Amino acid sequence: MSHKRSGLLPGLIVGVLSALVSAAVLGAAVLFQTRLPAAVIAFGNGHPLSLASSLVVALIVSLAMGAVRPRSILLIPVAALYAGGAMAAGQIVGSSIMIGSTLHTPPAGRGPADLSDITLDNFSAGLPYAPSLYRDPLSVSWAAWLYIAVAALAALLLLTLRVLRVRRAQKAQAAEAEAESSAEPEYRAPFEPAQAPTPKPTTDLFTPRNPTKD
Repeated sequence: MSHKRSGLLPGLIVGVLSALVSAAVLGAAVLFQTRLPAAVIAFGNGHPLSLASSLVVALIVSLAMGAVRPRSILLIPVAALYAGGAMAAGQIVGSSIMIGSTLHTPPAGRGPADLSDITLDNFSAGLPYAPSLYRDPLSVSWAAWLYIAVAALAALLLLTLRVLRVRRAQKAQAAEAEAESSAEPEYRAPFEPAQAPTPKPTTDLFTPRNPTKD
């Protein structure tokens, strides 16, 4: 029956696709962040902007996985892994292209990033340097790990609410269907009329009789 499907397999497939889309969007945001106003980038040392990106990634992953009406609890930690992995992958991809374009372009001719910077050569050249932040001590890399943790935690909470809501709704539907199926039909004899005949009033000794029948 369709209402008993856990949504595990569709949730896994949709989660992978949404994580890839989130990583691509985040990588583009990291690459083109230099086009934003300097005040926006420098506000709060860039932490509010990065935290907002983490929430966007979590929202994309959780909404996509929640669209298949999942009821499997196993998808909840998977959503956290997908969101955290998408956050890390997006940061690495965007940083790799940015570093590679910097290495291939002289400082005098360097300008804001554009679509021409998205090449395999730039990605390959910057890839060895991009993950270095995650390998640094926690006192240096705490911000990058914080963004990943926020994305994972937000996706976990959002999908938990969705799964609980779906399970609650399906449980209520199952209880209602069971109550309807267990209700006993009204018994009627084979030749019993649908409507009982109207009972005639009883007579007593003081009731006058019909003179025509006397």
